Amino acid sequence: MLQTRIIPPAANAHQFPLLIKHLLLSGSRYEKDREIVYRDQVRYSYTTFNERVARLANVLKQAGVKAGDTVAVMDWDSHRYLECMFAVPMVGAVLHTINIRLSPEQILYTMNHAEDRFVLVNSDFVPLYQGIAEHLTSVTGTLLLTDGSDTRAELPGLVGEYESLLASASPAYDFADFDENSVATTFYTTGTTGNPKGVYFTHRQLVLHTLSLACTVGSLDSIRLMGSDDVYMPITPMFHVHAWGVPYVATLLGGKQVYPGRYEPDMLCGLIRDEGVTFSHCVPTILQMLLSAPNSQGHDFNGLKMIIGGSALNRASYEAAKARGIQLTAAYGMSETCPLISCAYLNDELLAGSEDQQITYRIKAGIPVPLVEAAIMDADGNRLAADGESQGELVVRAPWLTQGYYREPEKSEELWADGWLHTGDVATLDGMGFIDIRDRIKDVIKTGGEWISSLELEDLISRHPAVSEVAVVGVADAQWGERPFALVVARQGQALNARLLKEHLAPFVEQGRINKWAIPTHVALVTEIPKTSVGKLDKKRIRVDIVQWQAAGSEFLTTL
Repeated sequence: MLQTRIIPPAANAHQFPLLIKHLLLSGSRYEKDREIVYRDQVRYSYTTFNERVARLANVLKQAGVKAGDTVAVMDWDSHRYLECMFAVPMVGAVLHTINIRLSPEQILYTMNHAEDRFVLVNSDFVPLYQGIAEHLTSVTGTLLLTDGSDTRAELPGLVGEYESLLASASPAYDFADFDENSVATTFYTTGTTGNPKGVYFTHRQLVLHTLSLACTVGSLDSIRLMGSDDVYMPITPMFHVHAWGVPYVATLLGGKQVYPGRYEPDMLCGLIRDEGVTFSHCVPTILQMLLSAPNSQGHDFNGLKMIIGGSALNRASYEAAKARGIQLTAAYGMSETCPLISCAYLNDELLAGSEDQQITYRIKAGIPVPLVEAAIMDADGNRLAADGESQGELVVRAPWLTQGYYREPEKSEELWADGWLHTGDVATLDGMGFIDIRDRIKDVIKTGGEWISSLELEDLISRHPAVSEVAVVGVADAQWGERPFALVVARQGQALNARLLKEHLAPFVEQGRINKWAIPTHVALVTEIPKTSVGKLDKKRIRVDIVQWQAAGSEFLTTL
């Protein structure tokens, strides 16, 4: 350890802890009358928001929630969820954001594994909760959330209904200081095998992530995405990495916030139009859903700015969104990284280049954001050159990365091998600092000793005007080891077949973008491609489906 000069502080100097409560105060300082909106049902000011957070803290205390307890939430994206993101950690408890799209068995596992003590349950999920309640091992109380007039529900340990309890609680709460390294939030990420894994983040980590994210979206002029005058609405579930952490930034800045509840395409489009939403974020599949919604047809989104993450952003999606007035910017992260690691940026060199070149870099994973260190590592743990060509696993360091998987010591050591967090993504780094994700390690296709990127194939296939969605995976091949297999959804009324796709890919072979053996040997025209609970392509399920189709000799499979 380097020996440096340390000067002892004054005896009474305040050691200021980085706590979530300090993020809450800024919004009302700047714009106390700005609105927080829930669907077409609720709207109130930041002043009221601060009071409601204090009321919720009093409700939780009265219900017996203590510092260190884990409080779980099962709700759609709402003003209530935002209040929980502050009140729960601010009383010293841990917020567990439950992925309501998991199976009941997986939800039960995560609640018992996280040792949830108290649960806030939306009335829509009461039947699900009732089905697992007798198997919960640590829960002692519940609280009902509802949009309707019926405030009753058969929930074990029910202390009451959210709005009724808040109305009778005090609007003041003295939030204490405590150690900034206290765990503030936890949630579970699903992998390809085994049970979901719990990640966790401290107050210090969330505050530092918020500050870096605010700098990224507000200060980088070439991609400026959100300032205090923007209107923000998430289209990423709040149970998924705190809606990518953006609600904390929006609150810090005092911007107007809009929460859409259950994701209904027409409602989303209506809120964007009626509330003047200027900034959002989502995964590519949700963007496609938004653009295809009946309520969005013929609608110019008038410069709506969007971060796309979770899956690779391809050029076809970028251009389709731009044609409708949406400016897309790619970013990269994962559940274990809180999530932000990198975001697209156009430096002076790129701004002086062609629009085609600018698009190429807008859809890459981007440059590491402030306080992030990234490297490319080979299978033996050696760092590779940042030359834009050397491929290896992307490894990262930052002050907000989960320090392990909760109660999973062996998996935690694997995650942090060699002192770097291992992302499981194959990538390159170039001289400008850009990360280019080539594939997930488990999704790279090895055919005849050569590596093929499923992401690059998906990007090129998606450029065919008749393609609505595409997923590419590797399937076993006796001669070549693996061969690419493409699932394709055709646009309504468009003709598409394997021959047309082969002809479409041929020019990219001639240009040297891909080798001829990268053209998929098998193509399946389907009406829908399986997705995970957060809207990503579910390649694990796709591989299982393909094996079953091949065994059954399905007629819609085409071999080139």
